[in-house]
Amino acid sequence: MPEAGYEAAARLLELLRAHGLTIATAESCTGGLVAGALTAVPGSSDAVVGGFVTYSNGMKTRMLGVPEEVLASVGAVSEACARRMAEGTARESGADIGVSTTGIAGPGGGSAEKPVGLVYIGAARRDGRSEVERHVFPGDRAAVRAATVEAALRLAAEMARA
Repeated sequence: MPEAGYEAAARLLELLRAHGLTIATAESCTGGLVAGALTAVPGSSDAVVGGFVTYSNGMKTRMLGVPEEVLASVGAVSEACARRMAEGTARESGADIGVSTTGIAGPGGGSAEKPVGLVYIGAARRDGRSEVERHVFPGDRAAVRAATVEAALRLAAEMARA
């Protein structure tokens, strides 16, 4: 993880503390890197509730409540899935904010419709507000995952300020 990811995590944690908020993560393509960046910061346990690594569609459904219909119709790498993952994370963890990542980190698995580097990042608050961003990050698997972590931490910070 580049140093920028840890710096973004520290800034997000300061913001969460200032607003009295907690966060939880749901990760597919990042496999726990967002939670890892957050928990690398000393004292993070006062704002980080926990996280889910939901790599398979079955786990997205069982752990986060992502409807099978969403996965069947638009797939796991989609705006709808990222939104449902973030909402499910806040709901199931009890955190104020849930942040999610789902995408194609590569090197394989891409298509013309969904290229390698395509990532959706979701953030949701328990009060019902949610937002999803679509990105196509360049580079190899490590670069895509690192960029996703930084973008997820930024989106979570925006949700904390909302």
